[in-house]
Amino acid sequence: MAADIAITAAKVVFVVLLVLQVMGLGVFFERKVSALIQDRIGANRASIFGVAALGLVNTFLADPVKFLVKEDVVPTGTDRLLHFVAPVLTVVPVLVTFAVIPFGDVLQVGSRTIDLQAAPLNVGILYVLAMASLGVYGVVLAGWASNNRWSLLGGIRGSAQMISYEVAMGLALIGIIVVYGTLDLQAIVRAQVWGGWLPAWGIVYQPVGFLIFLTAGVAESKRVPFDLPEAESELVAGYFTEYSGPKHLLFMMSDFVEVVLVAALVTTLFFGGWQLPWLFRDGFHLPWGAAIALPSWAVALLQVTSFALKLVFFTWFQIVVRWTLPRFRYDQLMRLGWQGLLPLSLANVVVSALVVVLTGRSA
Repeated sequence: MAADIAITAAKVVFVVLLVLQVMGLGVFFERKVSALIQDRIGANRASIFGVAALGLVNTFLADPVKFLVKEDVVPTGTDRLLHFVAPVLTVVPVLVTFAVIPFGDVLQVGSRTIDLQAAPLNVGILYVLAMASLGVYGVVLAGWASNNRWSLLGGIRGSAQMISYEVAMGLALIGIIVVYGTLDLQAIVRAQVWGGWLPAWGIVYQPVGFLIFLTAGVAESKRVPFDLPEAESELVAGYFTEYSGPKHLLFMMSDFVEVVLVAALVTTLFFGGWQLPWLFRDGFHLPWGAAIALPSWAVALLQVTSFALKLVFFTWFQIVVRWTLPRFRYDQLMRLGWQGLLPLSLANVVVSALVVVLTGRSA
């Protein structure tokens, strides 16, 4: 019992550290990739003994410390309890969602088989949807509690946007469920094995579902071109205008953790998760008949590395989108969600179900 608790705690710590490190890289991409796109230098002022490390000192040390030591200002007329609770409600549900994201298959240690997933759950997709939907409460409470009309408008925008795009996101996931026949994220990844010349990845079976899910995911994370709740040029900083210090840091952290979550779900559902071409539990089995035996720890290390690299890539991709596309108008945002993605996602579910029924089998 004690060993099981220790193993679970170790997996939780590993997942949290992985998420925070990728989130930090996302912040670095946000500043340096945007600088490259706009032909600027980017963050490079803070340094240690004259070494700025391409802005890494700014990203991982100077800026977090600056936020943490700033005064926590609570404006007059605010609801102090809700003002405190709102940033916590935005970041905690996103972090706990990673509990069901598999970062590897299994690790064999002696006679013990360790599942490389913090919380194995056979209804993982439902858990993801439930946790992701809780973030809207933090956005609404932040806008309401701030006693600021711009914050309230940002909160209303955020709630409408997140609720609207959750519908299309859920329908995109139904296509994946129809194809793989399970709600278990680990089982979905295991079904995406690349044993022959072509992968059984979700992107192969659900290309339309991938586009819908990625678009809805970017909208859920409130990033450009869907950053209407935070539109700096219109609403100062949207629903968290009246926040400073550590609370402001929590809101910024939630945004970037949501970016990492979208990257993790895209990787898990559509790009094989931890899968590598021709890699199985005992090593590589190449399609022309050759085999390379590997110990369990080496296979697990390759799988975790594969998942981490895919995670970093899709995080980087979302940052590139953020600095490439202009912001939608609000009517365009709503029209895309209800008149664009919703009918397309419904059609995708119907077509996927028909294909599975007519062929008599799923992936």
